[in-house]
Amino acid sequence: MQEPTLVVMAAGMGSRFGGLKQITPVDDAGHPILDFSLYDAHRAGFTRVVFIIKHAIAEDFRAAVGARMERRFHVDYVYQELDRLPPGVALPAGRTKPWGTGHAVACCRGVVDGPLAVINADDFYGPGAFRAIYAFLSAPRPDSEHAMVGYRLCNTVTEHGSVSRGICTANGGFLTGVTEHTRIEKRGAAAVSIAADGTETPLTGAETVSMNFWGFSARMLDVLYARFPAFLAEHLPVDGLKCEYFLPTVVSDLIREGSDSVRVLPCNEVWHGVTYQEDLQSVRTAIAEMKASGVYPAALWD
Repeated sequence: MQEPTLVVMAAGMGSRFGGLKQITPVDDAGHPILDFSLYDAHRAGFTRVVFIIKHAIAEDFRAAVGARMERRFHVDYVYQELDRLPPGVALPAGRTKPWGTGHAVACCRGVVDGPLAVINADDFYGPGAFRAIYAFLSAPRPDSEHAMVGYRLCNTVTEHGSVSRGICTANGGFLTGVTEHTRIEKRGAAAVSIAADGTETPLTGAETVSMNFWGFSARMLDVLYARFPAFLAEHLPVDGLKCEYFLPTVVSDLIREGSDSVRVLPCNEVWHGVTYQEDLQSVRTAIAEMKASGVYPAALWD
């Protein structure tokens, strides 16, 4: 059985954060959040990493992250660009928004040929999550069976604005659906989802959410690639500048069709991220506390 590959989605420029948040330091040694994810992945057993980036950030990303990781992993780079479209599909004039997480992972087709874990570059997931996903991917199983690390919503929101989360439903430990909520705000110990028309849906905070930490067989790359043209045919005529090919939406479609199953791997880790500039200090404080308690060594890679 092939060794699992860690796929890191790092193509986003961090518009809400106001900079290249993938390489923003969160400790005194200058490590970004991604270093902690890679450190956790390395000690969980991962030996190969694929970074999904854009050509525009390639030089900065390689200098800040890639060159160091090439000493510890087998590293490959995949480029998610706006014009990476199916034959015969033209890039809509004025389009600047990336095509979404489903498109990002589909870009790995032809580079990754075995089981893969998928994460965001700018989210802190916690060591337990990497151990769980590596164990899942390392065990023999049908290529129609996948996994998702499930977090509690209350552990994944920020005090400083809204977040986008996929809220999950499950039955018997298997995912039954993911609904993308693009604007969730914290309200005390709970939260609220705000629709485009301003309608608010209360949330308890105990909901299971996807943080885009997935474990897939290699077959998923073919599925994402094959379904992208149909997505474009449906959405380009009505929302060509902003439509996104969401990874959770494709997963939900496969589950609804009955062709694939997704096991939910529960996780009690607390998410940390730099969605907004104001999040930085809370992330730095949390990292310092984890170093002091021994979760991470003072010198991360020494």
